Amino acid sequence: MTISIGIIAVFLGIALILGIMASRGKDMSLEQWSVGGRGFGSIFIFLLMAGEIYTTSAFLGISGWMYGKGGAAFYNIMMLNYVIAYWLTPKIWSYGKKHNLLSQSDFFEKAYKSKALGMVVAIVGLAALIPYLIIQLKGLGIIVSEASYGAIDSKITIWIGTIAMIVYVMVSGIHGSAWTAVIKDFLILGVVLFLGIYLPFHYYGGIQPMWEAIEATNPGFLTLPDSGLSASWYVSTMMLTSLGFYMWPHTFVATFSAKSGNALRRNAIILPIYALFILFVLFTGAAAILQVPNLSGGDVDLALFKISTQTFSPVIVGFIGAAGLLTAIVPGSLILMSAATLFAKNIIKPFRPQITDRQIGIIARYTVPLVALIALYFTFSGGGAITLLFLMGYGLVTQFAPAVVCSFMKKNPLSLQGVFAGIIVGVMIVGWQAATGANLSTLFPNWPTFIQDINIGFLALGVNIVVSLAVSAFTRKLFIKHDGASNEEIVESLP
Repeated sequence: MTISIGIIAVFLGIALILGIMASRGKDMSLEQWSVGGRGFGSIFIFLLMAGEIYTTSAFLGISGWMYGKGGAAFYNIMMLNYVIAYWLTPKIWSYGKKHNLLSQSDFFEKAYKSKALGMVVAIVGLAALIPYLIIQLKGLGIIVSEASYGAIDSKITIWIGTIAMIVYVMVSGIHGSAWTAVIKDFLILGVVLFLGIYLPFHYYGGIQPMWEAIEATNPGFLTLPDSGLSASWYVSTMMLTSLGFYMWPHTFVATFSAKSGNALRRNAIILPIYALFILFVLFTGAAAILQVPNLSGGDVDLALFKISTQTFSPVIVGFIGAAGLLTAIVPGSLILMSAATLFAKNIIKPFRPQITDRQIGIIARYTVPLVALIALYFTFSGGGAITLLFLMGYGLVTQFAPAVVCSFMKKNPLSLQGVFAGIIVGVMIVGWQAATGANLSTLFPNWPTFIQDINIGFLALGVNIVVSLAVSAFTRKLFIKHDGASNEEIVESLP
């Protein structure tokens, strides 16, 4: 137990030191702090983007969903988002570089020539980032508490990890996240491969025998049910997460940090291989189904650590805990930085347009602990399984996708008014579902099951698109020249 705690503490110390030292020799202007001076090459871009694959929602949430939901958990093996990224992210980078953009909201504000739209996007982005940060903090507490065999209270761990993130984010910004991602990505890959291979062979004699044993004990558990998490839910959820992957404010901003569009294209080619290792997280969750029975509700997120602590020595558990710790800290630091930048640049500045970039940078840095404290409050007072929080956040940020994609068309079919209406309607649907827990089956009990099971976030996206197009068509008729995006300007800026 003491050994496992010591190993976790060592890796936390290394992450903190790397994060602080990342700012050495750099003039930490707002541009350096938030987008790394737009100088990250293929390696750092890969590490930052890979950090979005292996977060605590992957480490704990995916294994927990395999344990609790079975075949539905395979929606996490998605590759469409990288096809989209190959086309989309170089365009975002090019437009961002031309106009010196520092946040996702800057993009909307410039492309659609509306500070009000930029502010709305910032507010929605913050509303999505807070649950995502809560996921990291909840995961952090679970990981260290379990890896210490319950010796360390999860609240203490969450406070310590959050303070570490605050310190190096305030000092180094995205540079700190990039350098801590170096050790995180190598460590997590080794741990995931080890667990996903060793546990099925240790308990079942192989991966195929493991599936056979689960199927024999729980017939049909590994297939999609006819209702609920059915095929229509699976497809709509996979589409939602694929379209929304690069719509998260911190992921969107990470594209601005690239040195070139080619670095982003190479990244989109390599990342699918790295993402395939999510399979081994699923194998780990599956191995726990028969070996750690009777976990339910939010406790399914404990499956990975329950089977690890009963199988391995404290030394190995310590390394597993260290890897899990870093899956919380690296994306958590990016979220903190992006949320603080959104608040300072796109919510505060519109009310005080005279403030300089230097002053915005100061406000952003001091917003970091404020955002962290808000997330801590909801972390300690809220509940729910990790994956459910994750999917709610996806439902919010995916509402940005139509406006981003259409902004790069030669003739944008969306007007400013249409984008406003679409995002607001889509967000209201997702927010209503999150607040009430309702779904299509409760609203329309007589509808066919395949419609009732559609992910509400994907349905909200569909309504968003319809409303955006309808309002845009109406406003174009109402006004000779609409207020929307200047697409000729955007297209001309592309490589």
